[in-house]
Amino acid sequence: MDIDNKARIHWACRRGMRELDISIMPFFEHDYDTLGDDDKALFVRLLECDDPDLFNWLMNHGEPQDSGLKKMITMIQLRNKARGPLAM
Repeated sequence: MDIDNKARIHWACRRGMRELDISIMPFFEHDYDTLGDDDKALFVRLLECDDPDLFNWLMNHGEPQDSGLKKMITMIQLRNKARGPLAM
């Protein structure tokens, strides 16, 4: 997926699992445009992961072995926490 195809990335953010939607969508809407190309590519790569893995990582029930994906999970968690609960 191209990091500049925001419509496609937005569509990929919609996971159908509420817990994932309230973690991923606010990050995309508020932070994606501020990321550098490398971090955008990491975010897109994260979106290619399976929902159960994303859920576990974002809910701190494990972490990805890939250091880049781990970095992106941490970034999503920290930026969402700074915005407050359910900041959409």
